[in-house]
Amino acid sequence: MHYDLIIIGMGLSGLMAAKTAVEAGKKALIIGKGMGCLTLFSNTIDVFGKITETTRLRDDLSRWIYDHPEHPYGKVGVEKIEEALCSFNTFFRPPYTFQSRNETNSLIPTGIGTFRPTYLIPSTMMRGIALKEKKTLVIGFKGYKDFYSQRLADSFECRGTTLSLPESPSTEITATALARWMEQPSFREFIGTEVKKQIRDEELIGFPAVLGVNDPMGVRKDLEKKTGVSVFEIPVLPPSIPGMRIFNRFKERLIQRGVTFLMGYSVSKATLKDKRCEGIEILHPPVTTSYSADHYVLATGRFMGGGLKADREKISDPVFNLPVSQPGSQEKWFEKSFFDEHPIHRTGILTDSSLHPIDEKGELILENVRVAGTILSGHHFLEEKSREGIEIATGYWAAKQALN
Repeated sequence: MHYDLIIIGMGLSGLMAAKTAVEAGKKALIIGKGMGCLTLFSNTIDVFGKITETTRLRDDLSRWIYDHPEHPYGKVGVEKIEEALCSFNTFFRPPYTFQSRNETNSLIPTGIGTFRPTYLIPSTMMRGIALKEKKTLVIGFKGYKDFYSQRLADSFECRGTTLSLPESPSTEITATALARWMEQPSFREFIGTEVKKQIRDEELIGFPAVLGVNDPMGVRKDLEKKTGVSVFEIPVLPPSIPGMRIFNRFKERLIQRGVTFLMGYSVSKATLKDKRCEGIEILHPPVTTSYSADHYVLATGRFMGGGLKADREKISDPVFNLPVSQPGSQEKWFEKSFFDEHPIHRTGILTDSSLHPIDEKGELILENVRVAGTILSGHHFLEEKSREGIEIATGYWAAKQALN
């Protein structure tokens, strides 16, 4: 029950910490109540959405870090951010890879009819960058209510159509059901035939991002063969099938390399002594199990993942009871307008450059604990479009620092 590293949190930052540890030959345990936010929001890898599509990420990010040293990126540095992204990509070899175009952000179409900047794009979405330049047909499915092809076609100034599906047992279809059906040859045969009837002179076909979980490039290639037109995916509302692909790939590879997974559990108690964590307990009634490690990484996310808890007086960390930077009393957490930048979105745990938790005076709290991911203070990932970049970079750096 003793490990070199215990990671608490199974989102992208926790997975990156586990990957970094096992590749260094260390024994790692990762604990999580669920699959993090990967399966909810992550379709692409956002690193920093504020830069233009004509500027190299490294150049603008270096300047931005210089002006924002307290941001998580400021603690990691540009070189380590790039190193972490390369490490992430080693789990995604051809044909399904994550790519940037000329090391810059690219605008990709979304399921709500807009274009958004992102950095690393999965192979199945890459051709969507050319949507503005090529005639496109957007495909929707009757009963799938999270993707309205005609509305998107109006927004993107192209054509849209909605297909009826004989396999649908009810009036409502989910993304996961569509992804499973897409992996069946007979279903793709039906889709290919129906789509081919709709094609006029289009050069691209846009599908919702449901082209299978296990072999999306195989599904895409088969649909292209059947229709004779290039196919790409468009990100949709949660759940995120591309996010599931990322999680499944990490889980499969990490288990193969010896990482222990405890899914569906949360830490019920942490034993602390003399600025060190000596162990944690996991309650699974009626049994309580204890685990210990030389080092720990806290990567539980903010409120959605349960990494932070809030009552009427304060925001707190329920695992180690670490101090959380917060904007005063509850009345100061939010601005009056819903669309303003609310101060609560910058709350989080303060750390030093090695990602040790510190208090407001800069004093070290726990010397064998690091903090990674969106639970860190000093960022607003929604406004910055930096969620996955922060998770990958800090998860990688926290494990590196702990094990070195």
